[in-house]
Amino acid sequence: MSRCCINLSNNTAPSILFTPRNMIKSCIAASFALALSAYLGVNLCKQAAAQPFPECEQTPHVGGKNSTGQIPRYAKILMDCYPDYVKGYKDNYLIMSDGSKILYDDGQQKTPIERLDHADIEDMFYFTYRRERPTGIRNDAGRCRNEHLFKYMYGSTPAEVRKQLVKVPWNGSYVLFSKVNGAAAALAAVNRELQQHPELKKYLVSSGTFNWRYIRGTKRLSSHAFATAIDIGVAKYADYWKNSGLSEASTQLVYRNRMPLELAKIFEKHGFIWGGYWYHYDTMHFEYHPEIIAANP
Repeated sequence: MSRCCINLSNNTAPSILFTPRNMIKSCIAASFALALSAYLGVNLCKQAAAQPFPECEQTPHVGGKNSTGQIPRYAKILMDCYPDYVKGYKDNYLIMSDGSKILYDDGQQKTPIERLDHADIEDMFYFTYRRERPTGIRNDAGRCRNEHLFKYMYGSTPAEVRKQLVKVPWNGSYVLFSKVNGAAAALAAVNRELQQHPELKKYLVSSGTFNWRYIRGTKRLSSHAFATAIDIGVAKYADYWKNSGLSEASTQLVYRNRMPLELAKIFEKHGFIWGGYWYHYDTMHFEYHPEIIAANP
């Protein structure tokens, strides 16, 4: 607990002096808030995953253009996982908290690259998140992101994202992560669980969380731009598909991984997906996607 207080006192913002007792109270309150946020967020998504849906919602890629009047399964999952932002669904649109709308299904047939570059909401769930070595060509569950939705929730500029950053304990130090949607709380829960696994400690050195940037070679914002991803083990244990020298359209990628699967299991328990399960593998990379976990229980 004292470590938590020391880390917080190292903030570059103007410092405030606390008495030891007040420091302890402050850390207890912060830890409780993070834990409660993680519990509520993860359990809402677990309820969404366990919820029995009508037959029409169990069909893959049921879009907003059906005339049944029922909420598509993936729209319902987003409402459950992101209740502060996604408030409803009507006429092929997500209804957001300010009353604005985001198109659910654009009805377009897309190539794999087009699906990455121009993902609608439904495209985000196109691939099945399989907890195994990738076998399907271009199966990249979680890489298709509707940028409109993520900018709406986490911030559309670096300044807006920074306003939501909090310090999260990580591997004896701390990292900056978005507090939006319980993301920071979920990462704190991962850190607490990893402390019970000293055999995994050598993989946990972080090389970064928040970084407003585009994915190399694309015009798509990285999940790091929203401070919802963490890269670890880069120096010694990470493998990345781009280092193969092949293009994103290639079907000849050879899978590589040196990360233990136990790491992925712990992250997944708290709403994160692992880039090591992608065809375009990125084994250092874990990002907060409770909706993908909920859609693939």
